[in-house]
Amino acid sequence: MKSAVILFPGSNRDRDMIKALEQISGQPVATVWHTETELPQADLYVLPGGFSYGDYLRSGAIAARSHIMPALKAAADQGRHVLGVCNGFQMLTEAGLLPGALMRNASLHFVCKEVMLETTSTNSAFTSHMEKGKVWRCPVAHHDGNYFTDAETLKELEGAGRVAFRYADGTNPNGSLNDIAGITNAKGNVLGMMPHPENLIEDLHGGLEGRALFESVLQSLAA
Repeated sequence: MKSAVILFPGSNRDRDMIKALEQISGQPVATVWHTETELPQADLYVLPGGFSYGDYLRSGAIAARSHIMPALKAAADQGRHVLGVCNGFQMLTEAGLLPGALMRNASLHFVCKEVMLETTSTNSAFTSHMEKGKVWRCPVAHHDGNYFTDAETLKELEGAGRVAFRYADGTNPNGSLNDIAGITNAKGNVLGMMPHPENLIEDLHGGLEGRALFESVLQSLAA
């Protein structure tokens, strides 16, 4: 699996993501600075976590208008896989690749801790080799993770199995609507999620639960 991570001023989880992808895929990861206008050939493009442009205006709003974004949209339209984690999820909604918005946490405080996630759908490459209904640990670190959308869109997301992950066991850290932690686009090739699976992929992290998502993509692409 060839992958590329897109970098922005303020990215701070890019190295974590690169290491996770390299460990699991066994291949080097390309990096793309946000001012580029073309993407390298890859199976998976990742928008990492962080605080792009210091979260000015709205989280992800400026990054979503960077030079590289038209190329990323084109790649998504062509069926390439795109993953946005935390700030990357915010960028995907701001860029229109995913519906809804990530608002301030209900507590109005930055949250950094572990939560429990339920894999609620296996309709995409990101989850097709995961166990539906399984509850697993995952870290979060965000101030604007409160997912919201209109009633019609929410009905579409839920009915079409596009809610990939949901906060479980009362661990919703931000007030997100319907406990939503991650969603996909209609085609299932774009996933946005607030939690950080890349930070729980080796024993030194204290667990391996995050590997399942990356291994699912790897197995889906190899099929």
